Amino acid sequence: SAAFQALAGERMAAVDRLILTASGGPFRDWPLERMARATPEEAVAHPNWSMGQRISIDSASMFNKALEVIEARELFGLAPGAIEVVVHPQSIVHAVVGFIDGGMLAHLGPADMRHAIGYALGWPERRPLALERLDLAALGRLDFERPDERRFPALRLAREVMAAGGLAGAVFNAAKEVALDAFIARRIGFLDMAAVVEEVLGRLIADPGVAKGPVTLENALAADALGRRVAAEVVAARSGAAAAAR
Repeated sequence: SAAFQALAGERMAAVDRLILTASGGPFRDWPLERMARATPEEAVAHPNWSMGQRISIDSASMFNKALEVIEARELFGLAPGAIEVVVHPQSIVHAVVGFIDGGMLAHLGPADMRHAIGYALGWPERRPLALERLDLAALGRLDFERPDERRFPALRLAREVMAAGGLAGAVFNAAKEVALDAFIARRIGFLDMAAVVEEVLGRLIADPGVAKGPVTLENALAADALGRRVAAEVVAARSGAAAAAR
């Protein structure tokens, strides 16, 4: 929604880059060793947003942002290298569009999904919403930093998915869903989620049916089923190995 609003009325030929922001979630400053031991309850404790369990954990791992990068490429036709992610702990700036003349337009708003939902329901008009307004003077400062991809490998995996094309995105999302279920069930650790997805992509991303298959609903559903099946195998192997090591 934020990117769509910032792009409103602009020619895509004039767009140089799109910057998506991520809060960094509850684990932004945690050491990797501590992240490996994070629990589902800790992953759900988002510092800014009030969301459900699954999307909160996706936010903590940045799988949600990885999917947004892939979606932005498909929705706006941007080259993968033109889409960036920056960590913005305050969750006030939601997207920034950079133009070929060096100018930038940003979408700002409170960390409340009702703003984006209200915009979508009212589009193409803007309708009055009885929601919080930003007080820029009270905010004081806005911080931005580059994401640490050791902590958030989902962003790197998203680039691999875009490079592969085809139905790789369906496999990526399917594997992520299975890994998320396993983490919630405490069968694998927090950092294992990305490892599961990476292993599934490693097995399937070059599969002709995934890389070269026509992108149809039927093929996407088949790729989803394949990704889920292989991810379940990977999770079973990892959880079994972890149990044997205890």
